[in-house]
Amino acid sequence: MSTTVLVVLGLVIYIVMYVTYGRNLQNKIIRVDKDAAPPSKRLGDGVDYVPANKWVLFGHHFASIAGAGPIVGPAIAMAWGWIPSLIWIWIGNVFIGAVHDYLSLMASVRHDGKSVQWIAGKIMKKRTGTVFEWFVLFVLILVVAAFGSIVGNMFKSDARLPSAFIFLIIAAIIMGQLLYKTKLSFNVSSLIGAVMLIVALWLGAKIPITLSADPDTNYKLWLIVMGVYIVIASSIPVWILLQPRDYINSFLLVAGLVIGGVAFLIGFTPIEMPGYTMWSAPVISGKPSPFWPLVPLIIACGSLSGFHALVASGTSSKQLDNETSGLLVGYGAMFTEGFLSTVVVCAIGGFGFAVLGEEVAAPLRESAAAFGSGYVAALGKVGGPAGMFSKAYGVGVNAILGLPVTAMTLLAGMWVSSFALTTLDTTNRLARYTVAELAEPLKETSPAAYSFLSNRWVASVIPAFVGMWLAWTGQWTLLWPAFSGANQMLASIAMITAAVWVSRYLRSSKAYQMAVTIPALFLWITVSLALVWYLIFAVPTFKGAAMWIVGAMTVVMLVLNVMLLMDYFAVKNAPLPGGVKESA
Repeated sequence: MSTTVLVVLGLVIYIVMYVTYGRNLQNKIIRVDKDAAPPSKRLGDGVDYVPANKWVLFGHHFASIAGAGPIVGPAIAMAWGWIPSLIWIWIGNVFIGAVHDYLSLMASVRHDGKSVQWIAGKIMKKRTGTVFEWFVLFVLILVVAAFGSIVGNMFKSDARLPSAFIFLIIAAIIMGQLLYKTKLSFNVSSLIGAVMLIVALWLGAKIPITLSADPDTNYKLWLIVMGVYIVIASSIPVWILLQPRDYINSFLLVAGLVIGGVAFLIGFTPIEMPGYTMWSAPVISGKPSPFWPLVPLIIACGSLSGFHALVASGTSSKQLDNETSGLLVGYGAMFTEGFLSTVVVCAIGGFGFAVLGEEVAAPLRESAAAFGSGYVAALGKVGGPAGMFSKAYGVGVNAILGLPVTAMTLLAGMWVSSFALTTLDTTNRLARYTVAELAEPLKETSPAAYSFLSNRWVASVIPAFVGMWLAWTGQWTLLWPAFSGANQMLASIAMITAAVWVSRYLRSSKAYQMAVTIPALFLWITVSLALVWYLIFAVPTFKGAAMWIVGAMTVVMLVLNVMLLMDYFAVKNAPLPGGVKESA
């Protein structure tokens, strides 16, 4: 099998399903109204509710949902082989991921930009919303921990990346002023933004930054810097940094996808790594890890992700300029992410051995079983899964297109770290909303406590501190599956909520109700079993207090997960609660 075949097959799947299944969702389930005023216009406040050009919003949404997820997950899952990995990515994209993202976005748009957990409380039970809120808060803290650890390791291993990101932030702030405070046209502002991105990458390569000569100290200092950054970035108005930064990041994405897509499309490079290795490769914490049900603990965002529902209903729904833009933003961004994961599989499958070097690669080449047994351990020698992708991408593009390895490796590394940091501050903004929503019961009984906890700066510090404290351990091989498991469980719960909304609120046909419900229940069973395995075999390998914190969070999430499923079956055929009207 060659990279060309895989890229073509992936593109065909995504294009065909977008123009058929996606448009059916838009026209037959949601029945979009192009004349309806979205929350961004009806409730505009200049801070969170701000209408955005659909391409700017696509950039924000994609940058926020992608992060390092569609890269790290597939890079680790190669231990099972590239065939089962791609099957999970493509099927998950089409039947769960894109449907989940689009319905979460549009449900929020129809409910004044409220979060998916708030909607669950309204269309199901009040208890459902509260339980969902706590579940979401745990997920968001684990997102901060996992992505903080990934980025910290990248910044530690390549001093060009933090430097380039700092210059990118400066460019984004300037871009925000151009877009919202000047009379420059959107196209001219975009051109200036593209030039500033190139300059930021060039300066990053010329002025690398290291905070300490000791790798461990350097890692922890960058975690402190990131913690301060995400508190500030998640508290200031979206137009100052979030929207323009994510829009500029989308240029980085397009450049990376186009260059990589073209290279692997025309390269006819054979996939050297095994298509299938073994059912239980030692993927998580060195333990034999069965592909099913554990694959959702590894491949998260590239296939499907509950975090996307939080972004869709947390920030994107408050910025959507028109209901018709929802398909591009909610559905199209998920397919773009799936294509990114396809490129990741091609890059590592075709050039991973070259990156590892013959001394490390030779034992892995002996057999499929040898590869499956030793691959994850070998990742540590090239900067982890993100490092593996960055280097494989650079080597691959150089071999096929002749572009400089150093420049292409920096492009890929910046691509991963920029999107991961984007996810970090978007996550913290969502966590700020969640803390404020959880504090609402105190509004009447203890106004002072409510005022304190709902303060946007206080509510931002809480998840940032806990998440970075967990990342402090540096155990990305354990934090990643913890995040992914919670994330995928959230996806099943959000899909179940969407199923209730589709059947009770939109009164859709039975066929479309089943198209949402069946994948949601399959995912619920899969991730529940995976988290039980994780609790028994992986959590005990954590060090110190982190074991008890992550273990407790996993137990609570499993309990909350069962409660949410019980609520679903209790209310799926009950009358709608007061204040919630059926769609016309």
